[in-house]
Amino acid sequence: MSELVITDLHAKVGDKEILKGVSLTVRSGEVHAVMGPNGSGKSTLSHVVTGKPGYTVTGGSVTLDGVSLLELPAWERAKAGLFLAMQYPTEVPGVSLESMLTASATAAGRDPDVVRARIAEEAESIGFSPDLIKRPLNVDLSGGEKKRNETVQLGVLDPKIAILDEIDSGLDVDAMRAVTRRVEQATNRDDALGVLAITHYKRLFEELEPDHVHVFAAGVIQTSGGAELAEELERTGYSDYVGLVEVDDTPEAFRNPFGDATFADSLNLHEG
Repeated sequence: MSELVITDLHAKVGDKEILKGVSLTVRSGEVHAVMGPNGSGKSTLSHVVTGKPGYTVTGGSVTLDGVSLLELPAWERAKAGLFLAMQYPTEVPGVSLESMLTASATAAGRDPDVVRARIAEEAESIGFSPDLIKRPLNVDLSGGEKKRNETVQLGVLDPKIAILDEIDSGLDVDAMRAVTRRVEQATNRDDALGVLAITHYKRLFEELEPDHVHVFAAGVIQTSGGAELAEELERTGYSDYVGLVEVDDTPEAFRNPFGDATFADSLNLHEG
């Protein structure tokens, strides 16, 4: 049983406080949905937990199975069992999905040949074209292909806890079903995956059933409930929370999803 514990987490960019005391525990087999309006700090939460540069943690703690993560670089957090499926997957020219995953497997002591077979198996299971396995990572891929690519990585790397930052964006109905079904399967294994899924829409949960739903606004969790809370938000929207959202004045260098390939490369590579 693995456990990601976020306790009273505070973080800022420059002088701007974004996270204002977030507490959340995600255990193996659990799916936690974090929903909320734009500008509320949801993606900042994923970046701070996984180690994206540019944020200053001013209070609180994050542990995975008792290991403190905040002092570790992104690659060591990944090695500890943390995975981030990015909202905007980064293009990495010259590095294929296959080479990235086999390098990761080798660094972790796994057999590269076994991993190559696993890559093919995972790709087939979600309808990811075999031709794209050897293509430069995410280069010239559609939004949906990039999210399938992230899902292949998730399946092959077998993390303990996965943070899915709007993995539903850019997916058509069939792709959504394939991706969420694969994640749901991972939460039901003996070594079950724990999931923190950030999204705006209930449609993510047609196949991926949430155990807990949290409404995130103004840098904190405002309320929590079961799957019925996602249903309510689908009907009512975020009107009760919009007034709490502050303007996002995060510096452009930290907003740009393609401006930090080093972070993207290190996050899911289990090597130093």
